[in-house]
Amino acid sequence: MNDPYIQNVSNPKLLKSTALAYIGDAVYEVYIRSYLLGRGEVKPHQLHKQATRYVSAKAQANAIHSLLESQELSEEEQGVVRRGRNSKMGTVPKNTDIQTYRYGTAFEALLGFLYLSKQHDRLDVLIEKSIEIIEQIEGGK
Repeated sequence: MNDPYIQNVSNPKLLKSTALAYIGDAVYEVYIRSYLLGRGEVKPHQLHKQATRYVSAKAQANAIHSLLESQELSEEEQGVVRRGRNSKMGTVPKNTDIQTYRYGTAFEALLGFLYLSKQHDRLDVLIEKSIEIIEQIEGGK
């Protein structure tokens, strides 16, 4: 993705974790929707239903836990995850516990950081691994 608007973000490390998570959420949503369309899903209801398997806080928390446990992340990436996990939450989660929500936010912050720092190849790799993790935990496609 070559987005001219991200040129205004000179140093993503200086952004608040909530801002990183905000853009990371949107980026991940686009990746997941593209992935589902690529698999042949075309009915809007089915697309939405399938997408929620990947974009829920629980799925994102499972993905980030697995990436951390497998030592897949660099020190810099782990730092972004820690910041995301420990950031002040502006909202209270409705459908999940606070710990799961925090790790979901950490996952989104990492994706936002990679996107804004133009590390698109790394972003692709981590999203692909996350999809594999989520599908493995959920028991297939």
